[in-house]
Amino acid sequence: MSPLSERMRPTKLDELEGQEHLVGKGSILRTAIENSNIPSMIFWGPPGSGKTTIANIIAHTLNVPFYQLSAISSGVKEVREVIEKAKQQSGVILFIDEIHRFNKGQQDALLGAVEKGIITLIGATTENPSFEVISALLSRCQVYVLKPLDEADLMRLLQKAMQLDEVIRKYEIDLKETTALINISGGDARKLLNLFELVVTSRKPGRIVISDEFVMDVAQKRIALYDKQGEQHYDIISAFIKSLRGSDPNAAVYWLARMIEGGEDVKFIARRMLILASEDIGNANPNALLLANATFDAVNKIGWPESQLILSQCAIYLASSPKSNSATTAIGAASSAVKQFGDLSVPLHIRNAPTGLMKGLGYGKGYQYAHDMEDKVADMDCLPDSLQGRKYFHAQETGEEVDLKRRLDEIQRKKRPKKQK
Repeated sequence: MSPLSERMRPTKLDELEGQEHLVGKGSILRTAIENSNIPSMIFWGPPGSGKTTIANIIAHTLNVPFYQLSAISSGVKEVREVIEKAKQQSGVILFIDEIHRFNKGQQDALLGAVEKGIITLIGATTENPSFEVISALLSRCQVYVLKPLDEADLMRLLQKAMQLDEVIRKYEIDLKETTALINISGGDARKLLNLFELVVTSRKPGRIVISDEFVMDVAQKRIALYDKQGEQHYDIISAFIKSLRGSDPNAAVYWLARMIEGGEDVKFIARRMLILASEDIGNANPNALLLANATFDAVNKIGWPESQLILSQCAIYLASSPKSNSATTAIGAASSAVKQFGDLSVPLHIRNAPTGLMKGLGYGKGYQYAHDMEDKVADMDCLPDSLQGRKYFHAQETGEEVDLKRRLDEIQRKKRPKKQK
């Protein structure tokens, strides 16, 4: 018999719990489905949020040929076989689960068929498609972001299971406590329903009282390790990042171990460390970015279980590094200026002047070539005229930024004094 999550999988939009922003009344996706005019699309969201379910509902609603592949077990051969079949049919939908696991060559195999309308592609991914889907394919797809189910959604799923499922209805269930069920599920409908079935069917049919203690006693070890206290996927990664940022290598490796034991995606962990290396360490230790990037490359080549050694080394290094967010605040302040002041003109003295006409208009006039200047420091301001004198980067007194700050202060002393804004 199929698991409860499969038996309860809805076939109509009105039966779906959650994702109101996508499939609620009047939403863009729902309207497209009702008008039988859907684009190729990618569903990006956490496990158990409804990606596969919505794809099946679309195919069921439109009554069109539907092919489903998993990127874990399929490759170019299987993709081409579906495309050949689709050429003999009309309105074919190809659903690819975990499309982020397809490499560039496998994704390239989809391009022509999507572009020509031979297939309508629906991809599902738990990873940011900007990183994992090639730009040519991504540009041909709409990206829809799914959210974890909230407590109200999950409670409605439990009630439906007790009312509608033939196996669960054999029990007289008293939901005395649901905190453990909700917390362990982490917004994942599939995990919730399958755990609920596991808990219920651990007893003989009859009356059963569901308590948090009972649920935790029945829950599998793997579930307990990763969600034992109710932390969700995003809570654990948050704790990991905050430990790195807070220079606590012991806590960092603990939260790393929690993710490893919970089966977290190795690329997800490595990518977050790569971001932190610039966001929170930056030029206080430029080598942090190099090591984080090397870690990302290495774990992709090696995979589990050896990757845990590389991740541990990198996490300890990042946690132990001096911290600076000056690069983060600098780009944030500069972006705010762009939004506030709009497209300001490039000063004439730093404009390119490839023609005589441009030179006659003053392009490049007054430009100082740094290599011709004393100490190779040009005494000119390269900001737009109305922003001259402003500072967006403020080096901090930490790590290698101490030397960077000293260098910038020395450069500033060699330039004519300018009023800071």
